[in-house]
Amino acid sequence: VVFGGKIGYSSDDINKFLWMVRISGGIFPEVVEAEYYNAQGMYTVDRTATSTMTNSLMYSMCYYRFGEQMTQYGRPTGYDRTRNTEIGKKDIKFRYLEEAFTSEHWMVRIYRVKKNPEFDEYIPSV
Repeated sequence: VVFGGKIGYSSDDINKFLWMVRISGGIFPEVVEAEYYNAQGMYTVDRTATSTMTNSLMYSMCYYRFGEQMTQYGRPTGYDRTRNTEIGKKDIKFRYLEEAFTSEHWMVRIYRVKKNPEFDEYIPSV
């Protein structure tokens, strides 16, 4: 993912995410755009963000370990400099993914699927 919350880059994937939701909702009716807006009707990543938003893969991949980061003096850890707010969910854990690479300024974040020990042995098909 491309993430700008640490350095203040506004053309990142979390800002474009709503377009991905809109396009998906046009194809898959179970994706409902309104579920990504908070009670005030705002698209946000702070403590008022919906569980649909904070549990999304995009939110998780952007903000994984970000809650531990000090980005600006006088601000709490997990302060997103692009959206000028403290993120709402800081304790992100992955079941199937692991962080493979995060660039120095967190602009590029790459994940890979975790290896499952049950599948390490190659079993040829019949």
